[in-house]
Amino acid sequence: HHQFYASAWAAAIMGAGHIPGVILSQACTTSTTSIYQAALGVETGLWKNCYALMTDRCSNGPHTVWPNPMGPGGEVISENWLMDNFNSDPNVGLKMIETAENVGKEGGFTKEQCDELTLRRYEQYLDAVANDREFQKRYMFPAEVKISRKKTKLVEEDEGVTPSTKEGLARLKPVIPGGILSFGAQTFPADGNCAMVVTTQEKAKELSADPSVTIQVLAYGYSRTKPGYMAAAPVPASRMALENAGLKITDIRVIKTHNPFIVNDLYFGQQMGIDPMGTDDLAFNNYGCSMIYGHPQGPTAGRLIIEGIEETVMRGGGYFLWTGCAAGDTGGAIIFKIS
Repeated sequence: HHQFYASAWAAAIMGAGHIPGVILSQACTTSTTSIYQAALGVETGLWKNCYALMTDRCSNGPHTVWPNPMGPGGEVISENWLMDNFNSDPNVGLKMIETAENVGKEGGFTKEQCDELTLRRYEQYLDAVANDREFQKRYMFPAEVKISRKKTKLVEEDEGVTPSTKEGLARLKPVIPGGILSFGAQTFPADGNCAMVVTTQEKAKELSADPSVTIQVLAYGYSRTKPGYMAAAPVPASRMALENAGLKITDIRVIKTHNPFIVNDLYFGQQMGIDPMGTDDLAFNNYGCSMIYGHPQGPTAGRLIIEGIEETVMRGGGYFLWTGCAAGDTGGAIIFKIS
């Protein structure tokens, strides 16, 4: 609530009451756009330090009521902000899962392929929580949540993740009769918060826990694919980012995707000529993805970017690509150079 004051209120809560804050909203590419806009400001000298706060709370998504005096008896128009938009793109009149099925049909994929890659994505997530969440603890810290006046809860790890098995996925029927995507091959609404500091190279060295590591925003890409094919949008967005960076997909060492449907990754691999399962030379969604651990629109890309940076550092540096689709058949991509 208090959306009217959101940016100024958030800045004050974090101890930066002297700044107004800026709000950006770009559905599931909000984080990418925020980081890119922050980097633009640093590059042009508009500011020197920027804190990109990325947050969403789908468990308390608003129910909007619109006045409608011309309606029968003055009946209001109501909208469940989250679920109603998942279920209908006003531009094409399709549910998001229907757009994913369109891409699956175009790519010629099967339910068996979807199940196989879904299981791989779940196994990759298990790597992130292995050894007492060793990987996640590189960037994730506990948060105390106030439940009531006297009661709080410490949230230390992901909640709501559904375990997957080969047999369990095979038993699940497609959500749409005749389709290829089951409940297990898609994401779920979730809550989340993350943040990233975007600043000059000099200030980054001063703030960093390891000044020997340099993380540079290298290039950005965006796209809008043909109507009703949302899951295909990461492909042209990534091609734009690669072109802007002067790179080829074979130059990339780590890829992370926002994949609300597993067909996103199947199509991306097919069109870009890479193995969506990943290889020794190209990591593809290691340590988890939004299809597995949930989908809060605001911070989804932010968490994936943080994880991708951590993995690239662990691999000794290189180029890292994040990409994903968003509402309205749109997509975004961003490339980092880690050295």
